[in-house]
Amino acid sequence: MRIAVAGGTGWAGKLVVAAVSAAGHEPRVLSRSAGVDLTTGRGLAAALDGVSRVVDASNVTTTSRSKSMAFFGAATGHLLRAEEAAGVAHHVALSIVGIDRVGLGYYAGKRRQEELVRGGAVPYTILRTTQFHEFAAQMLAIGGPLVLAPRMRCRPVAVREVADELVRLALGNPLGYAPEFAGPEVREMGAMVRQLQRVRGGRRPVLQVRAPGAAGRAMAGGALLPREEGPRGTETFDAWVAAGTGGRRGG
Repeated sequence: MRIAVAGGTGWAGKLVVAAVSAAGHEPRVLSRSAGVDLTTGRGLAAALDGVSRVVDASNVTTTSRSKSMAFFGAATGHLLRAEEAAGVAHHVALSIVGIDRVGLGYYAGKRRQEELVRGGAVPYTILRTTQFHEFAAQMLAIGGPLVLAPRMRCRPVAVREVADELVRLALGNPLGYAPEFAGPEVREMGAMVRQLQRVRGGRRPVLQVRAPGAAGRAMAGGALLPREEGPRGTETFDAWVAAGTGGRRGG
């Protein structure tokens, strides 16, 4: 089976591509480096020839509501129209637990993505997941005398396990919303950042900062935690750090 992966060169997308191959199927990467531009639709028709499943792991790095809305609106719209024309049987979208409970600008784009998928003609599955272990590493990658960590409770999950779940879902029947996928334990993001920095040998102070307004109160109060039973990953943040996955020096 030929399975296309939108955003197949990104953090999650690369692992989805690997999981498709490991499952004995043929991955096709949808990315600018492969001649496909999701935001304009360029190259999509040719890239989806013979494709029966699409996993959308595309992403944009922004905190801006308008930029997030513009990206996910354009990319999802072009992708769904091209899939309908190509006869794709199943669209699987990667989303985030709690986006309808936390009013961050980026989440507005993810809500728009889900809205388009739900309203499209292609049978779909939406998988909402919690934050990846790598989110703590993103905080350390930002320069400055301090490391700022959002005050938030989360259930961090391994990207590899998310990728495997996305492929498992893609090979099955469309579900609409799949059960939420989360990590095995509840953690505080500030503690995760401090732990990772110690392993990396960094010395910058880590300051927990609550986002302003209702969004900050929601994040600190656990609004990004799953509220339903569902599959849980097995790799803890401690195990991820101990394995050296996030253990680059510095920070």
